[in-house]
Amino acid sequence: MEAIRRKLALLPDKPGCYLMKNKDGAIIYVGKAKVLKNRVRSYFTGSHTAKTQRLVMDIYDFEYIVTTSNMEALLLECNLIKQHSPKYNVLLKDDKSFPYIKITNEEHPRLEVTRRVERRDKAKYFGPYPNAFAAQQTKKLLDRLYPLRKCRTLPDKVCLYYHIGQCVAPCEFTVPKSEYERMVGEISRFLNGGHEEIKAELQQKMTAAAEELNFERAKEYRDMIAAIDEMMFKQTVSTAGAVNRDVFGYAVDKGWMCVQIMYVRQGKLIERRASAFPYYGDEYEDFLSYVTQYYSDNPVLPKEILLPGGAADEADAAAGEAGGANADDNVSQAAQAEHEANGVKTMLESWLKVKVHIPQRGDKKKMVTMASDNARVTLEEKFRLIERDQERTVKAVEGLAHWLGADAVHRIEAFDNSNIQGTDPVSAMVVFIDGKPERKEYRKYKIKTVQGPDDYATMREVIRRRYERVLREALPLPDLIVVDGGKGQISAAVDVLENELGLFIPVCGLVKDAKHKTAQLMVGDPPEVVPIRRDSQEFYLLQRIQEEVHRFAVTFHRETRSKTSLASVLDNVPGIGEKRKKALLKHFGSVKKMREADVEDFRPLGFGEKLAKQLLEALRGPEAEGSAGQPEQPGEPERSGQPVQP
Repeated sequence: MEAIRRKLALLPDKPGCYLMKNKDGAIIYVGKAKVLKNRVRSYFTGSHTAKTQRLVMDIYDFEYIVTTSNMEALLLECNLIKQHSPKYNVLLKDDKSFPYIKITNEEHPRLEVTRRVERRDKAKYFGPYPNAFAAQQTKKLLDRLYPLRKCRTLPDKVCLYYHIGQCVAPCEFTVPKSEYERMVGEISRFLNGGHEEIKAELQQKMTAAAEELNFERAKEYRDMIAAIDEMMFKQTVSTAGAVNRDVFGYAVDKGWMCVQIMYVRQGKLIERRASAFPYYGDEYEDFLSYVTQYYSDNPVLPKEILLPGGAADEADAAAGEAGGANADDNVSQAAQAEHEANGVKTMLESWLKVKVHIPQRGDKKKMVTMASDNARVTLEEKFRLIERDQERTVKAVEGLAHWLGADAVHRIEAFDNSNIQGTDPVSAMVVFIDGKPERKEYRKYKIKTVQGPDDYATMREVIRRRYERVLREALPLPDLIVVDGGKGQISAAVDVLENELGLFIPVCGLVKDAKHKTAQLMVGDPPEVVPIRRDSQEFYLLQRIQEEVHRFAVTFHRETRSKTSLASVLDNVPGIGEKRKKALLKHFGSVKKMREADVEDFRPLGFGEKLAKQLLEALRGPEAEGSAGQPEQPGEPERSGQPVQP
């Protein structure tokens, strides 16, 4: 802190960017400021929100870069964030690059959907589209309307697209340049919002075709008109002026920010999207950082951008509500905030080269307010989902601890066995921490000592193996053990834990009903039914645990059974490895043909007389007759998935 104080005293009162670093020297936050001295000092003085405090606690050093203007600082901040991807910055991590519709600049142009905008290829780009499905559906419609080339490289002869009327076949026929210019012009007009004109032209063509009794062609035009109507049906919210606009709004709460973007095309709201993320700096500065990064990643711009005014809006509201002695002060604050908003507007217009508005009244102001209201609703939904998730996990675990008479149930380990009439017996364990699955700690077990379908003996073996290892390696002990079954399984687990290992851990059993659904919770020694309500979050948590461990055990059993069924009698012949087995099967085609072969038939494969006789004895022996394979040896290590415990 002493080193930071000395650097704070030397900060200039000029615009620029600052880079916060952690103890390892990594850049964790990049910000911009009109006055570096004031902005950077604010992090180390006064009170902060919990999230900003977390950022400040990680700061061990900082650097700064002075710029000649606030505009330069904005662009530099955007580039530094892209370069360093700081931990605490708004990084748009939940966003992918947006899809665009592209008309290629080639002799025979093509129409395609792309996420990359190449500035040097002189192609025409339209978008961005809020989702890829909308872009693909629009392209499909345009493919039906305008038969541009579809193939990336021209084929030797016409393809299916020509026969269905979706390609002019430049591979076979000469297409005039004027025809391409006409189609590209109409596609551009359509994508720029002129679909009503295109629809009117199709209507005329449909009528003309019908008058000429060409009803099939008229039907095609009718279907195209219906497709345009269907695609445009979602554009239900109309606004004043047929201008392409992006309308931004944002809301903040509990250290989180949600930015809502409404896409208005030709005066109609076609879609909206929201991004929610934690923010650590000034809310309006971080909002502007989001906007600059958004347009640096999506360079195809609308004609107009509408932004909220931030502090200017708040100051206007305060000035309108104030009276008396404070009125002049509030008006002064509103004027200062409006001046700052105009600076932001001018700065973005200079960089983006499009019209930027921060509306104060009228229809445009209502649109920005609607975007902000939607952002606020999205945040509220997010927090409700978080609360609901807590009820399903943390609070459910606390309630379960109350029912069981325990102080806390932080870690739960659940076991289930799986076999078919005693063959290929396996067991599985899942771990839940604070009500959520911890999949890295799931474990699989191949049962080694039990013969036949003995569920109690299987439970004893797997409990013994698991907790012997826990004691040996000093692994964390669970607060609760859940077994699939009733009194017998609980008693078997408790006996091993207490009498063999000296562990006193609560064990509960989940008893299923006739429909194989969780019906009862039993606990204790002797086990007793716990009268837990079946519609409670605690019961739902136990159901999720039982279903998860059952799924994991059954999946492992299927894997094991599959490997056993594929095992060949060849595996038990000394001197026959994987390579020789493959060579034998390739040469003879089946085990039956190997069994019918002579010793001499094996010589082309490099087999000596002794090895060939051993192989034939194994194939023709009574234990090999009719056998598709031998079971896997107990204790064989698992080669994929979760590790098998010793």
